Amino acid sequence: MKQPDEVSWTQDVPRISLDLIHSFHLPKSASIIDVGGGDSKLVDHLLAEGYKDITVLDISEAALNKAKQRLGEKAKLVKWIVADITQFTPGQKYDLWHDRATFHFLTSSDQINRYTSLFSKFVTSYLVIGLFSETGPTKCSGLPVKQYNEQDLCSTLSGGFGKINCTTEDHITPFNTKQNFLFCSFKKHNTPT
Repeated sequence: MKQPDEVSWTQDVPRISLDLIHSFHLPKSASIIDVGGGDSKLVDHLLAEGYKDITVLDISEAALNKAKQRLGEKAKLVKWIVADITQFTPGQKYDLWHDRATFHFLTSSDQINRYTSLFSKFVTSYLVIGLFSETGPTKCSGLPVKQYNEQDLCSTLSGGFGKINCTTEDHITPFNTKQNFLFCSFKKHNTPT
């Protein structure tokens, strides 16, 4: 299995994700799911900030096990779920649904519809999606991806959610290549401010 510095999506500090999450001013008791979180360090930062209801979902059990090993005793404070997001049925609702680099792997309309129906039903407040922009890679880990511009993403996710903010980021991989990401945050309609 590859080390964190050998995979293209690794980030020591997921700054944009954290900035967007902070902008929501969620209570520390908020329920947060990190979809495709695997070995990402977002969970480390959320735990350090005192969030108490964190779920990390990934299709790779090995990636989740690496995160658990890295966190040690703190791993017991997190719910870990091994699942393909297109086959997942949440057992709870989430105040925040965070996804950095999972959604762009869903390339068929069936997969996209299944995914968007999940957060429409199971997200109470906020959504953060980070994916390859229209100038980003066309493949990741040898798999095809769907690129998005802000308008395409917003229209895909418009059912029940309104855009708060979108920004792009040039992510520099451990191999010194550049991947352009689009990050957007959304608020569920009828969510109190």
